[in-house]
Amino acid sequence: MTNLDTKTISLDNLGIKDATVRYQLTSNELHDITIEKGQGVETSFGALAVKTGEFTGRSPMDRFIVKDDITKDQVWWGDINIPFDSEKFDKLYDKVTNYLSNKEVFVRDSYACADENYKLNIRVVNEYPWSNMFAYNMFLRPTAEELKNFSPEWTVVNAPGFMADPEVDGTRQHNFAILNFTRKVALIGGTGYTGEIKKGIFSALNFILPVFKNTLPMHCSANVGKDGDTAIFFGLSGTGKTTLSTDPIRSLIGDDEHGWTAENTIFNFEGGCYAKVIDLSQEKEPEIYGAIKRGAILENIVMDDKGNVDFTDTSITQNTRVSYPIYHIENIQTPSIGKNPKNIFFLTADAFGVLPPISKLTPGQAAYHFISGYTAKVAGTEAGVTEPQPSFSACFGAPFMPLHPTRYAEMLSKKMKETDVNVWLVNTGWFAGPYGVGNRMKLKYTRAMINAALNGELGSTPEDFRIHSVFGLAQPRTCPGVPDELLSQRKAWDNDEEYYKTAHKLADSFRNNFKKFKDYANDEILAGGPPVAEK
Repeated sequence: MTNLDTKTISLDNLGIKDATVRYQLTSNELHDITIEKGQGVETSFGALAVKTGEFTGRSPMDRFIVKDDITKDQVWWGDINIPFDSEKFDKLYDKVTNYLSNKEVFVRDSYACADENYKLNIRVVNEYPWSNMFAYNMFLRPTAEELKNFSPEWTVVNAPGFMADPEVDGTRQHNFAILNFTRKVALIGGTGYTGEIKKGIFSALNFILPVFKNTLPMHCSANVGKDGDTAIFFGLSGTGKTTLSTDPIRSLIGDDEHGWTAENTIFNFEGGCYAKVIDLSQEKEPEIYGAIKRGAILENIVMDDKGNVDFTDTSITQNTRVSYPIYHIENIQTPSIGKNPKNIFFLTADAFGVLPPISKLTPGQAAYHFISGYTAKVAGTEAGVTEPQPSFSACFGAPFMPLHPTRYAEMLSKKMKETDVNVWLVNTGWFAGPYGVGNRMKLKYTRAMINAALNGELGSTPEDFRIHSVFGLAQPRTCPGVPDELLSQRKAWDNDEEYYKTAHKLADSFRNNFKKFKDYANDEILAGGPPVAEK
């Protein structure tokens, strides 16, 4: 099937006939082929710049899971996990593979999960060379020795140029991303957005690991200190997950997707990073900025004729991105595995400016806030958003979680109690007023709070904290490296009436959002939300 010397491979077993197969090309080769084909250009950094076309982000309403004997009683079906008919999948799969037949295609064998005991072998078939380069960056890269006897367990078939016919194919519109757990296939078409490739496998692992491997999958970043203590960072896009875990004094395990095993090991699913680059600067985020060089792919950025990138230009999309292999970051953990988790950080960009900059959570509060997965949308990020809006994404990754959120939350609670890990809620958003009035908390102060938590400097007795009257959260009274006045939102607002009015409004949003989980959550989790108080 495979000849590594001439880099050829047959795809007949996938139904792709008479294709010109470009197998296991290097990142450099794919970079050059993309430019030769006019599908990308080189920036002044040496990185490749591509445009993903119509879609510059994921399309959640076009993500499906085939409903079959494996998934029917396990998946939490609904608006997030939309069922797809098995027979329709088979017919659509055949149409896509027929579309790719007789074409030049780019094939890569790779794997997910850095821990050998949980390794998932993946074959990725791409219509475009830069999509295959993305797979090189984002999945783990087998050695030549490992490739000799490589047997793929899952297959990603990625055809951005194929357009589905919704009336015939059962899709919502012409684009789709479909998981089939029986056939072990992620089928993606009609969209060039590369994030669908990595998120397809992430979603598959979010089912496989808890159901079959007793392992908690997490949408988080992770790093490890010099003493071997692992820290985990949960957070939705724009909350600082990648930035805060990429720390010059701690080794990066990974920036987005991890598993927490029964053996109390944290392992990275991936072999690279996929970071937002909106407003990126060398001063604020030197590690990510330094990773943008040949081998990296910039998506949907704007540049001048000389290849100079303007990271502030969002005329194509707010969701400008870079992917790069993890070895572009200097300070990394090799292999991408950590032990001894000591601290978990839930990151939220609260645009209402009312949540404390940092607070310590009880196990019940941690489960509640994990299920809630709160951040806020700010004006201008989406059409029609003119003032801050609460945004909840269960487990800080609802679009990728096939099981009911409480399944993941109960696993997390159990692990927290077993390991005595500290959990912190960190507001990387607005301070001293909502978006448009207050200011975004400075990165240097957020880093100082996180470092203090990691170093055990945020208090050890109840007297070291004060309980927030609206949210019930324990706020530290002091923090090394942070002025005391930056630890209290209420004082910074200088208007108690407006502050409490806004805080109660957000607390009500938490309660309303949690109603859909109420029947599934235990008493400890239910007690972890904002206490109902007199207004």
